[in-house]
Amino acid sequence: MQFKKKDILDMASLTVDEIELILDTADRMKEISTRPIKKVPTLRGKTVILFFHEPSTRTRTSFDIAAKRLSADTHSISASTSSIVKGETLIDTARNLEAMAPDVIVIRHSCSGAPHLLSPLVSASIINAGDGMHAHPTQALLDIMTVREHKGRISGLQIAIIGDITHSRVARSNCIGFSKMGANVIVAGPPTMIPMGIENLGVSVTYHIDEAVKDADVIMMLRIQKERQQRFLFPTLREYSVLYGLNMKRLKHAKEDVLIMHPGPMNRGVEIAPEVADGPYSIILDQVTNGVAVRMALLYLVLGGARNADTD
Repeated sequence: MQFKKKDILDMASLTVDEIELILDTADRMKEISTRPIKKVPTLRGKTVILFFHEPSTRTRTSFDIAAKRLSADTHSISASTSSIVKGETLIDTARNLEAMAPDVIVIRHSCSGAPHLLSPLVSASIINAGDGMHAHPTQALLDIMTVREHKGRISGLQIAIIGDITHSRVARSNCIGFSKMGANVIVAGPPTMIPMGIENLGVSVTYHIDEAVKDADVIMMLRIQKERQQRFLFPTLREYSVLYGLNMKRLKHAKEDVLIMHPGPMNRGVEIAPEVADGPYSIILDQVTNGVAVRMALLYLVLGGARNADTD
């Protein structure tokens, strides 16, 4: 099929066929990163702007590497070094960037809906690198890719997502993405960190980590996003770790070939024990590796894919 989307804004707007095309393209793109010279001329002459209003290590760096491995030119902008600090609005910033004729604007913003706001205002493709507590589609895509790579399928798998669900755009995107691909998703966390209506995303809910872990094929742990919390939602980190931290004892209730995931950054000893994060079931670094491949695939596809590109 031909990829026809101009923008990548969320998982809800992607069809199953589009997700599969992205994953299949990412599978092919991954090989480029294993070559002695990790670069192809596919997007030579294209310009990608990385506009990150919030801090980022993995997402920002992997987008930068992804674009450069496809020979695109990249330019990075952060909120602290942009005219936003002088009072310029997001829309005016985007329109000024548009006047410089970029091909793609990758945006991370603290406000939910920021990429959706800009999408109809600029001709450049918009890729959402995380907006507030709303969506993080590229993270969900790389997570699905990583599970499919290890399990050979998504349909029928039991996926447990545990932690601060309320404040996690990763959780929302993964709930939608994995459910859409046929997995059974259960979310778990303290009652204060489970948003009302999360069941509408096609998932089940529990407040007990042991129930979520039982017979799980995949366990995704999430950090506590204190920067998004208006008030403390649990007594102490120690108590949270005791009640909701994943350790080797709890892991025994999962399936023998369980996969352990974390979108990062990790708070070791809080939501995940070091021996679990670094253990034989962990595919956390595989997620990071696949992040580059997925973002290469997305840049390739939104800019026309096989219609105007050569990956050899």
